[in-house]
Amino acid sequence: MGKPNYRICRYADDFLVLVAGTREDATAIRAWVAEVLSPMSLPLSPEKTKITHIDEGLDFLGRRLQRHRKKGTNRHYVYTYPSKKALASIKDKVRNVCRQDTNLPLEVLLHRLNRVLRGWTAYFRFGVSHATFRYLRHFVWQRVIKWLRRKFRRSTWKDLRHRYCGGRWWPVTDEVRLFDPAREKTIRYLYRGMKIPAP
Repeated sequence: MGKPNYRICRYADDFLVLVAGTREDATAIRAWVAEVLSPMSLPLSPEKTKITHIDEGLDFLGRRLQRHRKKGTNRHYVYTYPSKKALASIKDKVRNVCRQDTNLPLEVLLHRLNRVLRGWTAYFRFGVSHATFRYLRHFVWQRVIKWLRRKFRRSTWKDLRHRYCGGRWWPVTDEVRLFDPAREKTIRYLYRGMKIPAP
């Protein structure tokens, strides 16, 4: 009674220690972890190691973990969604692809963007990522349209829309359609607890 409970979440050499207790309990466990890792020549990095409350949130493996109140209720839940750093990273990749030579066919641009977007959304679809995916959809659309306007400077928006968006709003050709991040279905992680088999 009165002792803290803790659980370790690990992926490769990155890990979290979740503590149900006081800040002093978390500080003591951090010291114990450092003591255990020291003989293996694995010191804790002062820059990456910190103690924080779940209401303040933390970034782990590109995801933001934070407890929020669910809209319309008084209940609080821990939500997992892409971190700001992860979103900035995919935006930079999209910018770099769209800065490429406008002499390339639209199909080449769309294929390159699709590879980047599919991989990123597949990684972050486990969590509350739908709002981020919708934002990314708008960002990608803007970048592709700007690329088309640079490529065809004398064409009007009506001509570009008719020729390269199938008469609608979304860039598409006979060969490929721009991947839409907002259509990617999101899934919440299922808690398995102690059901994970040991090797």
